[in-house]
Amino acid sequence: MRMPDKIAIVTGGGRDIGRACVMKLAEEGAAVAINYHSSSTGADSAVAEIEAAGGRAFTLQGDMTRPADVQALVAGAVERWGRVDALVHVTGGLVARKKISEMPLEHWQYVMDLNTTSLVHLLQAGLPHMGAGGSVVSIASQAARDGGGPGAVAYAASKGAIVSMTRGLAKELGPDIRVNSVCPGMIATGFHDTFSTAEGRANVAKATPVKREGTSEEVANLVAFLSSDDASFVNGDNIDINGGLAFS
Repeated sequence: MRMPDKIAIVTGGGRDIGRACVMKLAEEGAAVAINYHSSSTGADSAVAEIEAAGGRAFTLQGDMTRPADVQALVAGAVERWGRVDALVHVTGGLVARKKISEMPLEHWQYVMDLNTTSLVHLLQAGLPHMGAGGSVVSIASQAARDGGGPGAVAYAASKGAIVSMTRGLAKELGPDIRVNSVCPGMIATGFHDTFSTAEGRANVAKATPVKREGTSEEVANLVAFLSSDDASFVNGDNIDINGGLAFS
């Protein structure tokens, strides 16, 4: 196991990539505090599976754009386990496809708050409880590299901010705490079920050298590695995981 006796917090951990991260971190030995917004079934079942395997986990519903909800999540982990070793920020979403010419300012602000400001809240709540050897891993996006698809300017900008924050935080928080992000390409998740067409997904899969979409579990494997001491010299990196579709 890569993370025996480590304490991890995963935001957006009730479904898809977030839930896969929860399960992989637990498999690697970590106790996991799971935030979910609306995916209670996935979060609750994750706890049941982890506890059945002898692990430790709990869930707490919350909106990570609200500082009080973030603070409650961190406090729950610290009250149970005394500290935090890894912060995994998965919270985020496209919300809706809107071109800049038709975009209400409220949409821009909400997407930025959901994808980027939520990370600020998590850092401000979690960092006081982290010590040497701690790790922060965020989910950015290939959209941060290429600007995203139609109507995704707000989403791409918010994920691009995470890429820049990762680099700045790596310098600010070192040497005690490492900060990295991952930039997924086409991953088979509810995100693409909602916002991408079947034809578009098939075309992307065909254009990808491995000729398929990725899985949430493959992203989670990378997140778990970056969260662990095995990645002790990996810092400030935004790592692509897209099957070779795009390079940065």
